[in-house]
Amino acid sequence: MLIRPYAPDDLADVLALNNANVPELNELDADDVVRLTGMAELALVAEVDGAFAGFCWTFGPGLDYESLNYAWFSQRYADFAYLDRIAVHPDFRRFGVGRGFYAALHDAVAGHRPVVLCEVNLRPPNETSLAFHQRVGFREVGQQDTDGGKKTVCLMEWRLD
Repeated sequence: MLIRPYAPDDLADVLALNNANVPELNELDADDVVRLTGMAELALVAEVDGAFAGFCWTFGPGLDYESLNYAWFSQRYADFAYLDRIAVHPDFRRFGVGRGFYAALHDAVAGHRPVVLCEVNLRPPNETSLAFHQRVGFREVGQQDTDGGKKTVCLMEWRLD
């Protein structure tokens, strides 16, 4: 497995995987991917045997980003890495891609940011992701409704300090 920086040639794969994972992730269009990866402090892609296997990206504090979850964290944390998105292609689940992303994220962020923040859906439930994040070391710090009350998320932190 190879974890590498996002490149513009990855746009179609990232967009397709992102939108295949709605409602766990919010739907995007190509312009959104370009804008968000341009804002990202870290944008990574995973490959398994040369095939696209997933992506993730994080944002630092102080951005003009319209996410309710990013805003919630920004009101409570001065310094952080916000894990906005992570998705693993179904063909490559159980290949260690998620753990590979978190190892790369830890290496890139530790010593630079004190905490990694993310949210996981409670409604509709994403029990697999919630259990995975808890195993990695994330803990719940809050909950909030999003999407006009259609979703409830578990807001989580992973302390690196």
